[in-house]
Amino acid sequence: MFYKCERHKNRRYAGFLSAVLSVLFAVQSPVRAIPSAAECIPKNAVISVEIARPKALLEFFTGEKVTKALTALPAYKNLTSTPKFSELQGIIGFVEATLQADWRTGIAKLTGGGVTFAVCPDDIVVLIVDAEDEQMLGRIHEFFLDIARGNGYGGEVESGKDVTAWTFDGKSAHTIIGKRFVFASSLDGLKAVLELRDKSGSENLTSKPGYQSARRSAGADAAAIVFADMTLLKYVPEISSLLQKSTGNPLAALAFAGIIEAVQNSSRLGFGLHTAEDKLILDASVDGNVGGAGSSAAFALPKKSDQGVMPNLSVPRRLAAMSLYRDLHEFYAAKDELFPERTSGLIFFENMMGIFFSGRDLTNEVLAETGPEIRLVAAEQQYDASIGRPAVELPAFAAVFRLRNPESFKAVAEEAWQKAIGLVNFTRGQQAMPGLIIDRPTQGETKFTVAYFSSADAENKAQLAQRFNFRPSIAMPGDYLVLSSTDGLARDLVDALNRETKSPPASLAGTHSEVEIDSSQLASILEANRMTLVRGDMVKKGKTQAESEAGIDMLIALTKLTKGLKVSIGTDGRLTNARIELGLNLQ
Repeated sequence: MFYKCERHKNRRYAGFLSAVLSVLFAVQSPVRAIPSAAECIPKNAVISVEIARPKALLEFFTGEKVTKALTALPAYKNLTSTPKFSELQGIIGFVEATLQADWRTGIAKLTGGGVTFAVCPDDIVVLIVDAEDEQMLGRIHEFFLDIARGNGYGGEVESGKDVTAWTFDGKSAHTIIGKRFVFASSLDGLKAVLELRDKSGSENLTSKPGYQSARRSAGADAAAIVFADMTLLKYVPEISSLLQKSTGNPLAALAFAGIIEAVQNSSRLGFGLHTAEDKLILDASVDGNVGGAGSSAAFALPKKSDQGVMPNLSVPRRLAAMSLYRDLHEFYAAKDELFPERTSGLIFFENMMGIFFSGRDLTNEVLAETGPEIRLVAAEQQYDASIGRPAVELPAFAAVFRLRNPESFKAVAEEAWQKAIGLVNFTRGQQAMPGLIIDRPTQGETKFTVAYFSSADAENKAQLAQRFNFRPSIAMPGDYLVLSSTDGLARDLVDALNRETKSPPASLAGTHSEVEIDSSQLASILEANRMTLVRGDMVKKGKTQAESEAGIDMLIALTKLTKGLKVSIGTDGRLTNARIELGLNLQ
């Protein structure tokens, strides 16, 4: 259809293309209404990305607040003194002179009408850009065309009645129709796009039910919309393998329950990106049915419409928190169907649980005692100066379960925990290693149990061994069971649960998973372990100390630019929805 003829190419081939082009566009009227970009994308597109509001994203990512925050970073200031930065400035200046506008204004005018990208079968990629300034689009096109000519790809232009086609590399093809730039990775791809432009009412991406559903779920105010045809995409070997690995791993199956099944059963995946003040919000949805008869994810789905996860627990120095709705009794009762192959890890786990719980049936006498509300917490540690500080500082972590029959089960849980500590001490004793000492302190009205390593014989209490990050504890305030890696976090959780008991929060209806990450605490932990991270980076990647320090410092600085991340996942009818919120710290 279209092809740029290089000066040394066969002239007969160019003449043939010219004749084909003339026939294709002989019946076209010089003026026609241009359909939307999505209507020009073939129906068989596997993935499409539409930036519906480019200016909103441009303002968010290059606005005054973000620019001020990024340019204040030490890494940015170091970058400005490098030769490559000077070269980049020169290129930007040259492009701005070509556009006759600063680069932000230029991008806004070149993309203001929207940007649409699609991946189709046969390795065809399509890009459609709707500009606001037709003359500026022409100037930037000539700029890149001159570069292509300088690289030996410039040549004659083949024209139809109202369309002209070029190529930048002799393989791809593109054209400009008014304010619209249309690019395809092959001549056939461009032909398919232009045929849809010419055939009003033809089936295209917008006539696909999955696309329509994804577009509705994204919301009318979405700055960007992503659609993926899962009927094709989930059969990509890498994706299929990932889904299968997740279902074969008990912990992954427990953590991602409902999500994996929804993706496996879905016909489409959709994303809608929204901008708010100092926040990016990504809404995702799949239409795979979950929770029906025989569903492997039934244990993770609330049984009633008003049920869902409990709000995440808040404790001092919290790094991360996760709240899950998981019925462990149902999960383990279905283990034979979920995990037909009895792995050595699963067998070992069952044997240990049998010892700890004195032969009680793990499914019906242990896990059945826990409710479906499971909450996990990680927090930065606050070390006692009288004990010492480890050389490598790890966060504390804990799991909180609600008990169905706390009066009868608390003693069972305490005995099992102490047996586990005894086994650890026995094993360490065989290796002539120091063991754990058990104590029974109180927090408020709650007596709990802690096991700890003594630092009395430590030569340098400022550089203790890594084991001093752990002071395993068990606490059972009210109806709850707390298993914590440290007594400090156990105390904080006892206080948090006591406050919650006095003023019970409502569950998050329809939500079965929620995760929150607090960036300030993450940055604090990274800073506390900076030199350890630097040394590890030097060893693994063979970098100099200066290079590793620059990389770790950049990671810490970028972490400080964010306020936190929150992910919520739930079901609404046939849809499984996820909301991801990323807050930015731009003050």
